[in-house]
Amino acid sequence: MRELNDYSGEFNPAIKYKDFSKEVLIKALNAYASYIRRLDGIWYLTVKEQVNDDTAFLCDRLVWDKMEVHDADMTRKLFKIEANDVAAMFKTLQMSPWTWNLRHHFELKTPHHGIWTVNRCPVLLALENEGEGREQRICGLIETELFQIRAHYINPQMKVRPLKLPPRKGKDEVACRWEFKFED
Repeated sequence: MRELNDYSGEFNPAIKYKDFSKEVLIKALNAYASYIRRLDGIWYLTVKEQVNDDTAFLCDRLVWDKMEVHDADMTRKLFKIEANDVAAMFKTLQMSPWTWNLRHHFELKTPHHGIWTVNRCPVLLALENEGEGREQRICGLIETELFQIRAHYINPQMKVRPLKLPPRKGKDEVACRWEFKFED
């Protein structure tokens, strides 16, 4: 059977993802990554509206504290990432659906030291557009904690330090920058 470029034809009760072309599957992966991000934002805003921002923030931390290890573990197993250095950390970030919609780059200085720069982040853009200043809380507190949880999962000696966090002076400025390093 030839690979499908869309699903515009007749209904096929036996169709599977493997029936589609690589291009369609990549589009689907990006759409599903966006779906995950939107779901996260919608449930946060729903709790915020129904209760308050402090409760939504607490729930977000509790959920993502668990999901961060799950995501790193699933990604390591799926892509057979077995090392425990900064390169392994970067690989889990590269392959995580959470980062697929970011514009970012990695700089691996040594196996035990690297910098990750996020130039464009849809979550930060949404928070900035909201205009309530939550980006400092979400990016500064939750993300810092989550990256440290992921780093500790890969290697307990790895430390994460934010080098640049919101607020930004303009939309063209770097969203955030992180250092991953083994400390003596």
